[in-house]
Amino acid sequence: MKNYTLFTASKLGSLNLANHIVMAPLTRCRAIENIPNVLMASYYQQRAAAGLIITEGTSPSPNGLGYARIPGIFNEEQIIGWKKITESVHSKGGKIFVQLMHTGRISHILNMKNGAEIIAPSAIKASGQMWTDSKQFQDHPTPKAMTKVDIVSTQNEYVTAAKNALEAGFDGVELHAANGYLLEEFLSPISNVREDKYGGSIENRCRFVIEVASAVAKTIGTDKTGIRLSPYAVAGDMSNYPEIDATYDYLSKELNKLDIAYIHLVDHSAMGAPMVPIEIKKIIRQNFKNTMIACGGYDKESAEAALKNGIFDLIGFGRPFINNPDLVERLEFNHELSQSLNSDLFYSADEKGYTDYPVFKIPAVRQIQ
Repeated sequence: MKNYTLFTASKLGSLNLANHIVMAPLTRCRAIENIPNVLMASYYQQRAAAGLIITEGTSPSPNGLGYARIPGIFNEEQIIGWKKITESVHSKGGKIFVQLMHTGRISHILNMKNGAEIIAPSAIKASGQMWTDSKQFQDHPTPKAMTKVDIVSTQNEYVTAAKNALEAGFDGVELHAANGYLLEEFLSPISNVREDKYGGSIENRCRFVIEVASAVAKTIGTDKTGIRLSPYAVAGDMSNYPEIDATYDYLSKELNKLDIAYIHLVDHSAMGAPMVPIEIKKIIRQNFKNTMIACGGYDKESAEAALKNGIFDLIGFGRPFINNPDLVERLEFNHELSQSLNSDLFYSADEKGYTDYPVFKIPAVRQIQ
């Protein structure tokens, strides 16, 4: 039984954290022209009391810019923009990892630069639609099945993006292998029907993810490399499959061999997805010796319980951080959480519903005359 709480100091590899609270990645679409900006710096600085911030999904290449106005970290202007953000977080004593998210087939060409292409393990179109600023909602196109050259070049893009992240002042990177994006597209037989060494068997479907994680960890350090997984999630029509437990059993063992800093396990059941069974959580915990982060629908009480049950070391909070920039303080001192969450402004382009949520103020006590 662990005796620490959400609010005691923690460690992530060699990194000292102020508490056991993680601000989970939240897509917010404020990076105009895919360049991080001053408005984003203000947003992250407001939330720097979290022990660790993991940024919104950030593309390692032009091919990964599937959504409108998401940031990248593959050119000099983006690195300069991110430096302002990391400095703003560090000035408040916070720590921050960038989440490297290649959207793969969850994309639309209208959200991408000229010359970019939509790529995936196999040429299987995702169901549903993608918002574009120029033509609003559009069907997902059929992606191009990645060639061997594409696989190598994409792995190199992840490595370059990780190096760029350190140049920009990040404390590390998280590889987004969840939520139906490129890395998970390789893991799942729903989106991966390749017949080469990257498809078919569990070992082959995990190969791309393991190679990317290995290359990034060797380049920037194992203690600066984490990964996000979402077994049993159904994002991007990634339905569950019979060998899902065996896939994550094998993958977690291989990630343990790499000695990366953490696995960030997300359970989307609070948003309607199937619940991640406790059995697979225990299997991954048994296989992986370093930090485990849990995320998905936690409040203060359930987060404290999750810390004490021996599976997880840090707890991620997502949406509560949107309208509670001072979430850590509100949780610690049992202040009421804001209920003024405006979902219509989640993915808009300006400060409204982004940096204009107020911090908690103790009501003034009226003096009896």
